[in-house]
This record gives sequence, structure tokens and C-alpha cells, in this order.
Amino acid sequence: MSNPPKRTRTYAVLLVALLTLGGFAQQTSGGSASSAQSNLTERNGEKDFDFEIGTWKTHLKRLAHPLTDSTTWIEYEGTTVVRKIWNGRANLVELEADAPNSHIEALSLRLYNPQSHQWSLNFASSSGGTVGVPTVGEFKNGRGEFFDQETLNGRAIYVRFVISKITPNSCHFEQAFSNDGGKTWEVNWIATDTHDK
Repeated sequence: MSNPPKRTRTYAVLLVALLTLGGFAQQTSGGSASSAQSNLTERNGEKDFDFEIGTWKTHLKRLAHPLTDSTTWIEYEGTTVVRKIWNGRANLVELEADAPNSHIEALSLRLYNPQSHQWSLNFASSSGGTVGVPTVGEFKNGRGEFFDQETLNGRAIYVRFVISKITPNSCHFEQAFSNDGGKTWEVNWIATDTHDK
């Protein structure tokens, strides 16, 4: 599995920002911004999540204590419902799942940015009541990779969220943390969704 370092995404964001500023400068000096943008052949990804619209049965495993050398996993069974918003340029995910001594209620609002051609995934749980730091990324060759930087136990970490193994009846999700700048990753959340029959 390829593990691009966090700085790769940072460089990509900086490149988009520089190209945007360059286009603005050309417009204000009488030039054409379209010539700078025509060099970008980014795909339109606003329909990337259309495969997931609907109701899914979810099997979820969560690492109890990430980045502590813990090997204790908690397994959940539940349901995920994904609703299309703005004709597919956004969607809302509702997850509800149970383990023997644990319950998860969570939302993810996914928003497509047509300028950057990227998605931001904005997660919230009923236990926290706030929206977390968005993971940002895109799909390439049927695989979605999304990254952010957060704080865990007072320490800055990188977060990677991957969507893969997409078929008409199933899809796979993994979240991983890195506390060494993206050199190594520890998976702490694994979910497989299948169509609710």
C-alpha cells in the first residue's frame, strides 16, 4: 500500500494556491486566467461518491487506544445511510453501530470543491457534538485518499483516511495515524460496508 507523506498533500495545496494567485494576477493585468488553468487537466470528481448513495450494512473494527502499542480491537455491527446533497457535489453519511459495551453515532458531511477538485470529509460524533478537522483529498484509479493533521494526547499527528475495494455491493474504509511525520502508519479504524439486503 502506498503511503504518500503529508508534505505531498501540502505541496499540492500550495501549488493550487500559487496557480490561483497567478490566474488572479493575469486577470488584473489584462491577461487570461484560462490559459494558466488550461494546463491543469484535473478530472471532475463531483460524482465520486455516487456509488455509496443508499443504505449499507457496516462491520467496523476500532483500535481501542491508537498509538500506544495497543492490540485491543472493538468490533461493531451497524448501518450506514448515505444521502446525496447538491446533486452529488456533497453527501451526508449517518453511521450507527453497536459493540457489546459500546455504541457509535456519527455523521460525515462530505463537500466537493470544484476549484481544487478535492473533497473534504467533515466528521462528527454524537459523543463530541462538534465537527472535527476535515480530511482533504481525492479519488484516483478507484481509490480515495484523504489527509489531515490533528492532535492526539497533546501531540500533533497525521491522519490518513482511505476508501478502496469499491464494488457495486461493497466498499472498504481505513483510517490510520502517524506520529512520525508520515513515515509509518498505524491503522485504527477498519470498516466494510455491504448493501443491506
